Amino acid sequence: QVQLVESGGGLVQAGGSLRLSCAASGRTFSSYAMGWFRQAPGKERDFVAAISRSGGSTQYADSVKGRFTISRDSAKNAVYLQLNSLKPEDTAVYYCAATGTRVGTGRGVYEYWGQGTQVTVSS
Repeated sequence: QVQLVESGGGLVQAGGSLRLSCAASGRTFSSYAMGWFRQAPGKERDFVAAISRSGGSTQYADSVKGRFTISRDSAKNAVYLQLNSLKPEDTAVYYCAATGTRVGTGRGVYEYWGQGTQVTVSS
């Protein structure tokens, strides 16, 4: 089992940047592909980005391509999401997730979830 704790959310103006972190503890971090999802009020939890166990493969939602970057640091048991050129529509709770299977974009792929961190982008 793995425990995930997100941090780094906050309030930022449109065009600004944030870096979200997800600290993992428990079983071997390198055994898990990692993903980020987000959920706005009244909406479903949507895929944002994912990274393979090795970090050699990444996937992004079309809405964030070119603006967000996912990365991982196995030495620190952490995964990051760099958010640039933020827009008001990026406002949501951002969740980190882990899967012991192949990296993917569906919620059902991921077995473990963090508690989320709020990102609010003002116009």
